[in-house]
Amino acid sequence: MGAPLFLYPLQMPQFYKQTRPQDAIVFGVGVVVIIFIFTIINIVKKRSHSPVLNSESGRGVSSPKHFSGFALHRIAANMGLDKEQTKMLEFVLKSDGVADIEHSLNNSNLLDRHFKRAYRLIEQNANTEEEAQNRLAILFSIRNILENSGGAGGGVTSTRQIPENTAAVLTVGDGSYPVKVLSTKGENLVVENPYNALGSPIRLPRGGKATLAFFTRSSKGFAFETRIMGISDSGDKPVLQLIHSSQRKQLSQRRFRRRQEIISCGLFLVKVEDTGRKKAKKMIVDKRQIRGTIMDISLGGCSIKANAAIPSGTLLKINFDHSGFMSVAVLGQVLRTNRSGVSIVMHIKFLRIPRKSMNAINTIVFDYSDD
Repeated sequence: MGAPLFLYPLQMPQFYKQTRPQDAIVFGVGVVVIIFIFTIINIVKKRSHSPVLNSESGRGVSSPKHFSGFALHRIAANMGLDKEQTKMLEFVLKSDGVADIEHSLNNSNLLDRHFKRAYRLIEQNANTEEEAQNRLAILFSIRNILENSGGAGGGVTSTRQIPENTAAVLTVGDGSYPVKVLSTKGENLVVENPYNALGSPIRLPRGGKATLAFFTRSSKGFAFETRIMGISDSGDKPVLQLIHSSQRKQLSQRRFRRRQEIISCGLFLVKVEDTGRKKAKKMIVDKRQIRGTIMDISLGGCSIKANAAIPSGTLLKINFDHSGFMSVAVLGQVLRTNRSGVSIVMHIKFLRIPRKSMNAINTIVFDYSDD
């Protein structure tokens, strides 16, 4: 009986042909090469998706992110932003190509870069002045919310870190005096020597205790306990030498960022009179102008140096121009006054600010103007 038909192919000569050793070696080498290639491809893929080591912090930094609308709306909701503000914040971040939203929102310098770019785009592309002012008002409302929502940690830990020309208040005993930090280099801290009402330098007791309080650019307040080393001459006026200190006390944060800026202004006394109707009053602005100089300014108020003594509680209309094109007019009230040499420094709270003036003040405070 013959072999089954299905065995016939095995009896054909080619199926009995033995494999040569050289062919087996070539086949093995080919398999190894293929495995090696696939291994290299997998390693490259893993590295491209793995975190990159940050040389400064030593921490892993994720590969570039994509802008997340969901993350933006979650953050905006947590900050209490309304629909218009959320839309504006999205415009700010996307205009400057932001991908890592939280990183930008937690960095004041990055925020100002993003918002300054958006500020310029609004000014350039607005169809009307009304539209520009409305959008700028929304822009600055968000920037101020972000300014106040940041943590108060960190900051200045020693008087050696105080920037020169910082406005401060020196308290000795029961007296408080506005001064300016002149130098933080060397063994001692150098500030302006305060003056009395007659314009003469006050002789403060050597070795006496003192407190120096000031606010940083980001509106964080600090006070340092120190001691008076004495008065020394520096050019045409005496200066006060204080001991450097790290005994820091943190003050409550200001509501608005404040900026030191020297701006000439006009002051007009304002009186409030009854009109004869129930609860109806009118304001009368005196036509006589008092010249003054703004020393620092925020959306909440300013400090003005003038030669005239204006009592606390007085209402003032304050006019000034900035950068040659921004005209500002606000209603303020004198909170208190201090003498600085032969001049009077008035601390003023703003009571009424038109929208255009509010945008101009914010532009000054955050330094978003082109000049």
